[in-house]
Amino acid sequence: MSVSIKSANEIELMREAGRLLELVHEELAKNIRPGISTWELDQLGEKKIRSFGCIPNFLNYNGYPASFCISVNDEVVHSIPNKHKILQEGDIVSIDAGLIYKGMHSDAARTYGVGKISPQAQKLIDVTRQSFFEGIKYAKAGNHLHDISNAIDDYVSQFGFGIVEELVGHGIGHALHEDPQIPNFRQRRKGIRLMPGMTLAVEPMINLGRPDVEWLDDDWTVVTEDGSLSAHYENTILITDGEPEILTLNR
Repeated sequence: MSVSIKSANEIELMREAGRLLELVHEELAKNIRPGISTWELDQLGEKKIRSFGCIPNFLNYNGYPASFCISVNDEVVHSIPNKHKILQEGDIVSIDAGLIYKGMHSDAARTYGVGKISPQAQKLIDVTRQSFFEGIKYAKAGNHLHDISNAIDDYVSQFGFGIVEELVGHGIGHALHEDPQIPNFRQRRKGIRLMPGMTLAVEPMINLGRPDVEWLDDDWTVVTEDGSLSAHYENTILITDGEPEILTLNR
């Protein structure tokens, strides 16, 4: 496994790629409402990405036919936007997106409620988001990669939710997916030692029910096996000499 250490210039480009991607997510968040189709959200998002002079890195990636993965309710990830898939009051929707800015990639995902959602659905969204922040408390130089994985698992498990194991986070930079793979569940081995300049996409995918998932016939859409809701939260982060820097969160 070869994990790249980014140069100061590469990091600056990734900061801008991350900043612009968060603006895309903010734009889409404003448009999530009952009655809008996932295809319309994809079109809005792609237009925003291209308005920055950037390229949607999901489009045509291994043949994927859209710029965003927009997954509703029991869809975990990689659901293809569709004109006939209309968001309904009470749904939850996960939007996963990335872009390329001057050759460098960013990647981030968010899960939103559509209108008024159940307390159980809101809890799932909140726990999934917080599990990311629990994990990156350990994303520091000198720690090991799986310290992140174990912290995510420790946090989520206390709520009884299922942690998806077939899909994991990843390194990112010149390519959308680079080494290393980053599990969201407890590992027996420590994993690599983290070093300043590593850029990682940490992305817990959490199910309200069991962790088991299956792929639909389109070979892309991943759904929960038991039909339970699923949430997804992801940011691109930079390992530094101190606290990790979140590149896709403007705050």
